[in-house]
Amino acid sequence: MSETKEHIIDKSYELFLSHSYEAVSISDISKAIGMTKGALYHHFLNKEELFKAVVDKHLILPTVACNLDQVSLKELFDYNIRCIRELLDSYLSYSNLFTPLNFVSLFGDASRHYKGFIEKTERYVKDEEKKIVTVLENAIKRGEIRSDINVAITAYTIISLYVGLVGNLIVNSQDVDKSFSLLRSQILEFYKMLKKST
Repeated sequence: MSETKEHIIDKSYELFLSHSYEAVSISDISKAIGMTKGALYHHFLNKEELFKAVVDKHLILPTVACNLDQVSLKELFDYNIRCIRELLDSYLSYSNLFTPLNFVSLFGDASRHYKGFIEKTERYVKDEEKKIVTVLENAIKRGEIRSDINVAITAYTIISLYVGLVGNLIVNSQDVDKSFSLLRSQILEFYKMLKKST
């Protein structure tokens, strides 16, 4: 991708992050990047195509990327919490316009204005669920956790706990440290319930 195109995407990201999709016009984008509308249209056909490029580059969802056959459930929890924290920290350091609520709004805008985004997100959730199911099944075989759980529901519950970080951020006035502390406590409490009693 050309440097100019990257610059357009990054500046547009800041606009879409601080305002809604509907509120940002092509005129706003061309002013922000110091380019005529004609020059902007040379790189992107329309606002929708530009928005899709912004979402594809900046709306990154964390993914399990460890050895699923060897990792324990506890290690997976620790790994995921660390990855989510690093991702959120990278968002916060990227732009001073970033707030967790702005990110949620951008996600909502993507759901409404990016054709196929909801299906893409559903595939992402299903893929992550499958990975967690693998880890849970191995954790049962190893005796790390109880065997009387519904593995599919437990995997979905784990994903729901991670998604609950958004709620933590809202309740805790977007305090990232406090919200992560709460997420870690929730995950550890859930893990204790899954642990095989000795």
